Amino acid sequence: MLSRFQDYLQKYDLAGPTDRVLLAVSGGLDSMVMLHLFRMAKFEVGVAHGNFGLRGKESDGDEVLVSNYCAKHKIPFYSNRFDTKNYAETHHISLQMAARELRYRWFDELLIQERYHWLATAHHLNDNVETVLLRWSHGSGLDQLCGIPRKNDRIIRPLLFAGRPEIEAFARDAGIVWREDSSNLATHYQRNFMRHEVIPKLKEINPSLETTFGITLEKLEGAAELMRRSIEQLRDSMTRKEGRELFIDKNLLLLLQHPAFVCYEWLKEYGFEFDRCKQLVSAAAASQTGARFLALTHVAVVDRDQIIVSPRSTEEYHDVLVEDWQDKAALGPWMMHFHLEPGSSISRDPMLATVDYAKVRFPLLWRKWKPGDAFMPLGMKNTKKISDFLVDEQVPLMEKGRVTVVTSGDDIVWVAGYRVDERFKVTPKTTKVLTMLLRAYK
Repeated sequence: MLSRFQDYLQKYDLAGPTDRVLLAVSGGLDSMVMLHLFRMAKFEVGVAHGNFGLRGKESDGDEVLVSNYCAKHKIPFYSNRFDTKNYAETHHISLQMAARELRYRWFDELLIQERYHWLATAHHLNDNVETVLLRWSHGSGLDQLCGIPRKNDRIIRPLLFAGRPEIEAFARDAGIVWREDSSNLATHYQRNFMRHEVIPKLKEINPSLETTFGITLEKLEGAAELMRRSIEQLRDSMTRKEGRELFIDKNLLLLLQHPAFVCYEWLKEYGFEFDRCKQLVSAAAASQTGARFLALTHVAVVDRDQIIVSPRSTEEYHDVLVEDWQDKAALGPWMMHFHLEPGSSISRDPMLATVDYAKVRFPLLWRKWKPGDAFMPLGMKNTKKISDFLVDEQVPLMEKGRVTVVTSGDDIVWVAGYRVDERFKVTPKTTKVLTMLLRAYK
């Protein structure tokens, strides 16, 4: 197992012998084995353990186990306790998503503060099987069906070569102690349902499912690489760029057997979904000259011999001043409604902001966000650049161009549709609430 682990790190250039690696260790089987392997391979490592407080004493027991292991082997140990339930309620997301956001935000901070080169997580082959099957069931492209990436920015996953039975056998032989997470048995979670209900049925058909799945993923990776190269070659021969506009040769595109798919691969970076590309190609095939198809930030127009893709006009995004007496305003494709109400009610709708009226100064300014903008996201004590916040929120690149902010003086009150600033939040002492409702009207 150790030699395979080291070979895997080297083959895919995941971490070098002089790299400092931060390990995300929960106390479960997979992460404890990963910790043990990195220690045996004599890497300089640190351990990050997040306690999400969702399983009471069980969560505390996990932390004790990991802490004691690190103390015994003189490994730097970093722990953090999160108010996961409150974060999930505040941001209107599931507990699982809240825990993920909290831990990865903290991991990013540790990587920078403690100067680690990589963050290692303990995803293994069985996790990959579950992930691909879930993506397939929800509908995904070929790139998504290649599974969990071995390396993604500064995150590495050095156990993807091993299945859980192999990992468990190694742990027992090596005398590694771990703890079981009781929530892993709850089948109302989609991943657990796939793990406990679906995959056992598939293994009745193929007992070597994990092994053959790993081989299939290698084939899919190869197919995805060939597809990317072919798509780029077709782009070079069938499209041209002039300034900010993309011109697609309509007649050449329609000669392809799957023009909608190729069109989607070219245009998804502009915010076009596959269904919209199918409609676009159908209009082109029917010679519907002048037909327009809108994405979040771009528009595609069918011309006589070509499809022209260009940015949607940004001239409509003029800064808007909002006076105390106004009840609505328009900016770009958005309409915002303003209303005052007594009390201290808090909205759980991300498109409806509730702020303490006494803390804002009119006129408010509603505008697009710009580089350098920063605010204090609700629930945090420090400011954060909006550019970093949007990355954390996993906002698609093309959608970022539509994000707007409401400001009071020099302070941002609300990143519209996403998060209120902590300094303007409603508290039990609030006597009057200003509500701001965001709606798309185009």
